[in-house]
Amino acid sequence: MKKIVSMIVVSVMAMSLCACTDKADQSASAGGSSVQQSEESTEQLSTDSAAESEAESMEESATRIITDSTGRDVEIPSRVESIVCVGVGALRYSCYMDAADLVVGVEDYEVKEGMSRLYNYVNFDKFKDLPVTGTNGEPNIEEIITAGPQVIVMSSYASADADDLQAKSGIPVVMVPGSDTTLDDNAYETIRIMGELYGKEDRAQELTAYLKGIQKDLDDRTADIPEEDKPSVYVAGVSFKGAHGFEGTEAYYGPFELIHANNLANTTDQTGAFDIDLEQVLTWDPEIIFLDFNGMSLINEDYADNPDYYQNLTAVKEGKVYSQISFRSSASNLETALADAYYAACIMYPEQFSDIDPVEKAGEIFTALLGTNPYEDLKEAGYEFRQITIGE
Repeated sequence: MKKIVSMIVVSVMAMSLCACTDKADQSASAGGSSVQQSEESTEQLSTDSAAESEAESMEESATRIITDSTGRDVEIPSRVESIVCVGVGALRYSCYMDAADLVVGVEDYEVKEGMSRLYNYVNFDKFKDLPVTGTNGEPNIEEIITAGPQVIVMSSYASADADDLQAKSGIPVVMVPGSDTTLDDNAYETIRIMGELYGKEDRAQELTAYLKGIQKDLDDRTADIPEEDKPSVYVAGVSFKGAHGFEGTEAYYGPFELIHANNLANTTDQTGAFDIDLEQVLTWDPEIIFLDFNGMSLINEDYADNPDYYQNLTAVKEGKVYSQISFRSSASNLETALADAYYAACIMYPEQFSDIDPVEKAGEIFTALLGTNPYEDLKEAGYEFRQITIGE
């Protein structure tokens, strides 16, 4: 009997031992599988990371060809991430294109805050500490190389030669036409090229559509007004090569051209800004006078010395003297010129513009082009749309 019991005990122990061995084998097998899976995952991550790094490296080294405004085919990085602008208009239009963050160097006047250049004013914190890479369209090649942009964007107003600058700097130079007026083909072409250059084609299309809409709105409201129903107007204090007083005017003044104004300066043989004989203004005796704020101090000084001259002008006697916010500083600042056009139109053609609040319209235009509305800052600095009493 004892022998039978002993045999049963031994059998049970053997079975238990086999069960434990099976479990251990299964655990070992599972553990080995986990280690293998972990190793495979690590290898996959390494492979993915390497592939990603290789893709990024290939993207960084990839290039494309862009045709600039002069017909030059320029090889540039597939994705442009840093620029330096040379010449009037290049930086301004880059800001309109929402590309201010790409700028790594600026011309000397951009490190001085300028409210008459709103693109500079609203981006000044980005520009003020950047390296100075040139002066008034004259590039400083050594400073540009040090700043290290991927592309140099140069307007037609720059004094440098694009091929020469590209050869000496080793940096691609893309030419844009720029524009020194309100809305012309050069303005739209600059926007188009920059859209392609910066990979911001959607922004270029959006901005072009908005500006063409502004142009059409002004034209639709004013193009068919009979000449006899248009008041005669004179703009004074226009800046060109510095500040000018009451004699400083402009034929084919941009804001007036957009609204088909009866600009008396257009009757001369002049084009652009010039100084006129003040006796001619008396002879014209314009119905409405607009004054550019840039010339106001000189106009007020002259009024103090010669008040009778001004009091002989019908517009002065009748209180029909109004402001224009200075838009010409380092060429034309488009957003301010368009706002000036709407304000002048509201004064000249109140019936056709009865639904327009010029201050609200200015804010809309500023926001569309600059991404923000600095009108209240302009007003606080004394630049606003208002009636003016000369001498005060």
